[in-house]
Amino acid sequence: MNIQTLSSFHIIGIAIRTTNENGQATQDIPQLWNRFFTEGLMAQIPGKADDCIYCLYTDYEKDHTRPYTTVIGCRVDSLDLVPEGFVGKTIHAGNYTKFTAKGDMEQGIVYKEWQKIWNTDIDRTFTTDFEVYGEKARDMKHAEVDIFIAVQS
Repeated sequence: MNIQTLSSFHIIGIAIRTTNENGQATQDIPQLWNRFFTEGLMAQIPGKADDCIYCLYTDYEKDHTRPYTTVIGCRVDSLDLVPEGFVGKTIHAGNYTKFTAKGDMEQGIVYKEWQKIWNTDIDRTFTTDFEVYGEKARDMKHAEVDIFIAVQS
């Protein structure tokens, strides 16, 4: 496994509380993505550190089978100015196992990679996990999305 130690960083974005129970997240998260793009919210985030979009999974009630918060947004230099209607989150330094979803985004490559992750025996912390949609994610037919899972040290 590809374990990396990452430094802490900040995200500003929009959030929803959801759960994988009864397929609720498969409805809530696409709606959150739709809102992020249709309302042009990326342009409203101040002090972006890069052009990547981050999707966080945090505030886990217990594990991936219980409620958690999803945040879609951008990495920022500070949380000093969080616009109204947005949330600011800090991803704490720690160890993360990196997975990469590759292929056609319309074929659900990210969700399929999550299904694999849920069936692994890695020692997850259930603090904050995140996806990074960078340059390689822009080609929808041949996308690459990195997924970072917080793990015990």
